[in-house]
This record gives sequence, structure tokens and C-alpha cells, in this order.
Amino acid sequence: MLADPGRAGPRRIQPRAGGLVRRTPLPCILGGLSKLEGIFAPLLVPLDERGQINEAELRRFVSWLIERGVHGVYPNGSTGEFTRFTQEERRRIVQVVTSEAGGRVPVLAGAAEANVKETLAACEAYAGMGARAVAIVAPFYYKLTPESVYAYFAEIARSSPIDLTLYNIPMFASPIDVPTIRRLAGEFPRVIGIKDSSGDLAFMMRMIAAVRPNRPDFSFLTGWEAVLVPMLMIGCDGGTHASSNAVPEVTRRMYDLSRAGRYGEAMQWQYRILELFDAMLYPFEFPDGFRAAAELRGFSFGRGRQPQTSAQRSDRAALTSVLQCILADFELVNRPAAGCAPRIRQIEDDKTEQLVWQVLHELEKRGVL
Repeated sequence: MLADPGRAGPRRIQPRAGGLVRRTPLPCILGGLSKLEGIFAPLLVPLDERGQINEAELRRFVSWLIERGVHGVYPNGSTGEFTRFTQEERRRIVQVVTSEAGGRVPVLAGAAEANVKETLAACEAYAGMGARAVAIVAPFYYKLTPESVYAYFAEIARSSPIDLTLYNIPMFASPIDVPTIRRLAGEFPRVIGIKDSSGDLAFMMRMIAAVRPNRPDFSFLTGWEAVLVPMLMIGCDGGTHASSNAVPEVTRRMYDLSRAGRYGEAMQWQYRILELFDAMLYPFEFPDGFRAAAELRGFSFGRGRQPQTSAQRSDRAALTSVLQCILADFELVNRPAAGCAPRIRQIEDDKTEQLVWQVLHELEKRGVL
């Protein structure tokens, strides 16, 4: 059950065939291939005790997400820590995911390699595995001019055997500006969409205005769930959100409410997920907060590949208690045994208050108070 904001009591998501919510049929374009739209989950990767990919848990996680209504899955994205896996491991992750998805939802495979040659090799590999399309980040490490960014994507688009989406994440890679996006969309049918993780509403509007009149099939996806509903309101087609690893039911509901024009209800959920998003993103090393929240849903993700100090591990345990309380408000997990302290939505203060609450509970249980 998910507590429904603005109602007298909780509202249950009724199970339906194929998952917890009805999937809206997607329109077919370009030789029968569907347009990319809806909620795509950028997959976290479970690791075993040896730090190797836990394939059984990854399969279980993919099916769980599909059953809870995501429209697609996205392996090898930023949330999936693609830079922390070898080329062979990235190939294996996509192979496992496409196999488990089994055509139930499209797979958008991250192909963010360091150069054109390796990117095209990834495109060929993922096309052979049955991915619907690949997501390619603009060149990273070196900051390039718009003309160089265009040249990079153009060379890939000319030779790719699979459709590709541009991935604009200016905090980590060369930005892709609107003229370059319009140019690529106009010249290359293989370029079918863009994932923009800037969170910039005006930038999304400029992209849509520049491209959609000539490419109605072009997909605009947001990678910033803090503004998912506003993005959908201005014409975005969906998004890939790290939060979907923990609360796929919520991001799917926000999408469905927005598509139905019920923006008032959708925005109530937007404000609720904002608290969870901030609590998962800012106090943790990315994507540890999303991993911690997904573990609370019943999965084992193991320790990440980025080493951590004992102080970081201790802090994560305290912060996870706050995440559990937030998820309990969504009625997706049980509250901690000690209960939940009142929150003020300032994560460090909430963490301290929750720790004090738990200590007082333990003292009371022991009869000290």
C-alpha cells in the first residue's frame, strides 16, 4: 500500500496482469520499434561478498522492477556505476538484463565508452543482445566545443547498428547544446532521443521547441526526478530516475497521474519524492543512498566498489534509518523497531534526531528511563 496524499486514508495500488499497474500501450514508429517513453529504471548492480556481479540478484531485481510497473530498464548508467566495471563486466550486465527482461520492456543500454571505436563496439554488442537502443554520453574528461561534440555523435550515428539516445550530463561530461541536438536529430534517424540530467526546465523546453516539430518521434527523457512532474507538464516523454530503484511504484504513479492531466495529485507526490530524493542523494556518496533505499525493499546489493572509511560506513547506517522512516511513510516498508522521530527535512538534523530517538528507545526498553 502507498499512502495517497490528500486523501483520508491509504490507497492501494491494485495488482493487474503484468504488474502492479496497467501499462499504457506505446505507439509504434520507425519500422515497428516503439518510441522510448515512460519510466526507465537506471539499474543498480548487486555485488556478492567477493565484489563480483551477483547475477541471480540482478535478475530478481530486474523482474521486480518490471512487475512494479517501470516501462523500461537502463543498465550501465551513472546509477549503475559503469566506470567501476570492466568492459567485459558491462557487456555481461547488459546480457543478463536483456535476458531477464525477455522483451517485457525495452532495454536502453548505456554505451558510455571513452572513444568512438569502443563506443561502436559496445553498440554492436548490445544490438546483438536485443537492446532497444543505447545511451551515449558526450565525451568526458576533455571539455569539448559544440562542434567537436557534434562530430563525435555524428561519427557514431553513421555507423551504429542500433538506435541511440544522447545523454546530456553536464556535471560530468561535455554539455550538448540545443543547436547540436537539433542538428543531430535532423541529420540522423538513428538518433532517437535524449536523456537530460541537468534538471533545467527551460533547457528542456528549448530542446522540445527546437526538435519536436520536425521529429515527433524523438524522445525527451529527464534524468532528474526532483522535477519529474514539471518536466512531464511541459511535454517531456518520461525519464530515467535513480529513485525508481527504490520506489518504482511512486515514479510510475507520478507518470500516470501526469499523463492523465491530474497535475495537482501528481505534484503532491512530487513533493513527497523530493524529500526521499534529497535524502538519498546529498548526504551519501552517489549512488550509495539509492542502494541503501533499494536494500530496504528486500534486496542485497553488497558493498560498492568504491572503498569507504569506517566513519562513512557508520554514517550510512544512521542515514539508512532516516530513509527507512521516509519509505515507511509511503507504506512500502515497516518502520524501525524504535519508531521514527519527527522530521524537519534537513537530513543531517533528521539523522541526529533519529539517532537520539533510537538511543532513548533502547534506554527505555532497558528500564533506564
